[in-house]
Amino acid sequence: MFSSDQYQLIDFGDGRRLERFGRLLLDRPCPAAEGFQRADPQAWSAADARFDRTAAEQGRWTSRGTLPQQWTIAHGRLRLGLKRSGFGHLGVFPEQAANWDWIAEVLRPIAPPGKTPARAEGGQSSQCKVLNLFAYTGGSTLAAAAAGAEVTHVDAARNTIARARRNAELSGMSAAPIRWIAEDAGKFVRRELRRGNRYEVVILDPPSYGHGPRGEVWRLSKHLPRLLADCGELTAGRCRFMILTCHTPGFDPQRLKEMIVQAKQGTDTTRAEPPSGRSDGSYLPPFSGGVLEAEQLTIRSAADRDLPSGVVVRWRQAAEK
Repeated sequence: MFSSDQYQLIDFGDGRRLERFGRLLLDRPCPAAEGFQRADPQAWSAADARFDRTAAEQGRWTSRGTLPQQWTIAHGRLRLGLKRSGFGHLGVFPEQAANWDWIAEVLRPIAPPGKTPARAEGGQSSQCKVLNLFAYTGGSTLAAAAAGAEVTHVDAARNTIARARRNAELSGMSAAPIRWIAEDAGKFVRRELRRGNRYEVVILDPPSYGHGPRGEVWRLSKHLPRLLADCGELTAGRCRFMILTCHTPGFDPQRLKEMIVQAKQGTDTTRAEPPSGRSDGSYLPPFSGGVLEAEQLTIRSAADRDLPSGVVVRWRQAAEK
């Protein structure tokens, strides 16, 4: 998690949350805080800026005095540039810090940093290959790269990828083995399958609804099962771990866990048979064996209250005996 001098959830309630990012105290809408009462009503008057929605997605900031347009917070080696957007976002989702820590913990024994990757047959790197889909501003990408992995970072928005690359520079990782791809996640995965490229790790943080760079429509409820099945094929027989986070209403830990299990068993309706006609027994279902866990993501406030902040499902290869 973030250290308290870099990020802290001060309070939440009445559909809003009060957070400190570095030295700035910000008051923003938060649907997950509906139905909660504020624990410290007096604290809210100290906010440096407040965001209010003026439309379904957009809104405006009001602030006290002159505030920096951009600033930086840190999490371990990671340095993340923040700025207030017209959507109320800043460039980081604090609940993801727990996942960055988990990614680093699992990857370090697999891909120890500082080692030159060996070369397999054909000149290909044998370094652990990580695919980060819907990768946003790169927190998970940088956590994986810092742990020694070779990362493919995929996001539909070029401006978001530019921010992720800037975060890599801020973190002293501009030379890390990271590919930056502006593409629709589903299209990219299917293209990698056709090319015969494979990965040991997949990280996904899909939105409820979105668009690809050429207007491709993404709806989590419709498209996630197929994407999970494709990711299963992309890692079949070699997957080290997979992590899926979700903030879509109606997708609780149990439902997402069942979707992973379906992909694991190859029983998703989008792929009822082994891929590429492999019915000779050589196809191993993705995510076979291992440890599967699903839980609610939360952020602990200064008053020791937990704010629901989405769901995470993690699958990892069982430790060798």
